[in-house]
Amino acid sequence: MAPRAGTAPSSATARLVLLTLAAGQFLMALDSSVMNVSIATVADDVGTTVTGIQGAITAYTLVMAMFMIPGGKAGALIGRKRAFVIGCGIYGCGSLITALAPNLPVLLLGWSFLEGVGAALILPAIVALVAGNFATERRPAAYGLVAAAGAVAIALGPLIGGVATTYFSWRWVFAGEVLVVLGILVLARRIADTASDERPRIDLVGAALSALGLGIFVYGVLRSDEWGWFRPKPDAPSWLGVSLVVWLMLAGLLLVWLFLRREARLVEQRREPLIHPSMLENKQLTGGLTMFFFQYLVQMGVFFVVPLYLSVALGLSALTTGARLLPLSITLLAAAVLIPRFFPDVSPRRVVRLGVLALLTGAVALMAALDADAGAEIVTIPLLLIGLGMGSLASQLGSVTVSAVPEQQSAEVGGVQNAVTNLGASLGTALAGSIMIAALTSSFLANVEQNPAVPAGVKSKATVELRSGATFLSDAQLKTALEEAGTSTEVTRATLDANAEARLDGLRAALAILALAAVLAMFFTHRIPTSQPRSTEP
Repeated sequence: MAPRAGTAPSSATARLVLLTLAAGQFLMALDSSVMNVSIATVADDVGTTVTGIQGAITAYTLVMAMFMIPGGKAGALIGRKRAFVIGCGIYGCGSLITALAPNLPVLLLGWSFLEGVGAALILPAIVALVAGNFATERRPAAYGLVAAAGAVAIALGPLIGGVATTYFSWRWVFAGEVLVVLGILVLARRIADTASDERPRIDLVGAALSALGLGIFVYGVLRSDEWGWFRPKPDAPSWLGVSLVVWLMLAGLLLVWLFLRREARLVEQRREPLIHPSMLENKQLTGGLTMFFFQYLVQMGVFFVVPLYLSVALGLSALTTGARLLPLSITLLAAAVLIPRFFPDVSPRRVVRLGVLALLTGAVALMAALDADAGAEIVTIPLLLIGLGMGSLASQLGSVTVSAVPEQQSAEVGGVQNAVTNLGASLGTALAGSIMIAALTSSFLANVEQNPAVPAGVKSKATVELRSGATFLSDAQLKTALEEAGTSTEVTRATLDANAEARLDGLRAALAILALAAVLAMFFTHRIPTSQPRSTEP
């Protein structure tokens, strides 16, 4: 029989519950990274283009962003455990449909919609179920391990996807997810749930406003690389001379503001809101959410930049690229698990500050180490530092946010928390990508302009084409394109040298913006409490 929520389960049961919830978090995060190395293969297999598969990945992110807050409220309505189980069932169905998908529409149904809806139910429920199954003193360790499982999945995703695509089929990844879901459903019987005497109602208008607001905002962010942040790129949609990205982000923020105003009005009328606006006035909660935002912004930016350096600049395979990311996973897991175990009374604020400092140091070290003659080994020490920082944050932030509110609001906190991390992840990837491409373009054009070996006609053509949208090309890809264009050996060599230097400049610029984000995060650490939460139960 499962223990009653809020009581300490036996050691064996606690480990089983933690394994189940960590497996759920691992599965959700794996989907965000596992197919990035196999996009072209998936596109060929389902008879579509690379753009079509990238659209499916974008749609998955959008569905999660749109339904995360309503998904958190659903946990309060039907029970956290039931929401978790139903979410796993929906997710498993989506994975099965994806594994069997013959074309893009079926892939969109399984991967983008069903898995996205499932994740929106699962992720907030995990936050609430950790709070309901572990005593207050044990939550930092539990949240740390669950968060570490998600980050390790992102790091291992390219390796798993590379192995499956190289030796088997990308479909095996989703078939494997179905098996993992079945295992989670079997183990979920030991999870305790919190019974509620109240029957909350879901504010459908508020749910629509929050879903549209977050969805439109995230969609704008995801389109920034293609359309431009402010100045529209050639042939990109615009209004009043400004990129549509700006208008989408403003529209999203306006809808979120309308959503919060509606929730405040419902509270004044003594009706049930989707989330209580007072939660956002809680200094500790907003501090934890802010740090979650910056953590995922930096984290996903790093997971975007480092694989690009390894796979494109150095030409490593997907398997070798994934293996080079393992140092990050090791220190991340070690910090997330060992800090709460050996330092249970440490100040959360101190750990968070040291974690942000480790992120900053790792980003700066990697930026300084990038060089045309550098090998793959240069990423090891910076990734160890970045993993240490991520693990330190993971060991504290989950407990910080949940302990800031009454336990009955933990599912709502889970919805808001995962919406914030989704925003941070989307913005981190988009910022790193757009800054990298802008710096690459500027550097390449400057190098070409200064090289007398490049004819004036080639310089003019390069300027026009790069202003229309540069791409991050390997030497092999660029050399093939130049040979097809019939350029001379001297021009080819000069162009390859300019591209190699521009790539590094682009990567350094992306890492610089991530380092700046880590510095900004330091200004918000004062909102993190200085003492660990303690149970008030006798």
